[in-house]
Amino acid sequence: MKRLVGRIALVTGASSGIGMACARALAGEGANLILAARRMDRLKALAGELLHDCGVDVLPFELDVRQQPAVEQMVRSLPSDWAAIDILVNNAGLSRGLDKVYQGQLEDWEEMLDTNVKGLLYVSRAVLPGMIERNRGHVVNIGSIAGREVYPSGNVYCASKFAERAISKGMLLDVNGSRVRVTTIDPGMVETEFSSVRFHGDDARAKKVYQGVTPLRGEDVADAVVYSVTRPDHVNVAELVLLPTCQASAMVVHRTS
Repeated sequence: MKRLVGRIALVTGASSGIGMACARALAGEGANLILAARRMDRLKALAGELLHDCGVDVLPFELDVRQQPAVEQMVRSLPSDWAAIDILVNNAGLSRGLDKVYQGQLEDWEEMLDTNVKGLLYVSRAVLPGMIERNRGHVVNIGSIAGREVYPSGNVYCASKFAERAISKGMLLDVNGSRVRVTTIDPGMVETEFSSVRFHGDDARAKKVYQGVTPLRGEDVADAVVYSVTRPDHVNVAELVLLPTCQASAMVVHRTS
């Protein structure tokens, strides 16, 4: 039985990886979807797939979460029957570079902080007031174990994910007394476009990250999202850490070859 029929979910960064997997998983439970990402061609293809496979309504938006006016405009422009967002999945995020802090590229730092921290804030600020007014809703922030332990050359990316965790905790405190729930899901190694983006399209280097291991898939994280948002109303999964079996910490990974 589908558990999210009639619900509206907004997923950012929905054009690939974890975001796309979340869109598919939520649609599989019957949720209607607002999909936001920078690559509109991918969103349109995904929207067609979900309509065909799941029979749900999908509203795609080309959006860069770093642009606060565009975020606000998107939320304000929603048709009345789409405005009551029940689930927000703040997934848009990225890593750029793997450099020592004294060798880091300023443009990489700015892109990570603008997307992972400020983008998360912009979208949440636009959506949360409606949830508070309706006294219902669920915000799911996609974090990382990088927000729990710093690893060599991870400096600014880790800082952005530590910030995500702090923001999630702050949200949880701020919405207390309402029926709005807040979850942070913090995965370890997930094989998506993440490493290719980190290494600026160097796919050969990206593949080495997952060599000799069985990492998580986007679908594994999406399954955790669905679990969190389908708990009874009195249950809030505040934090969920998700690791592949081969990984014990950010730097302790068992490789078979």
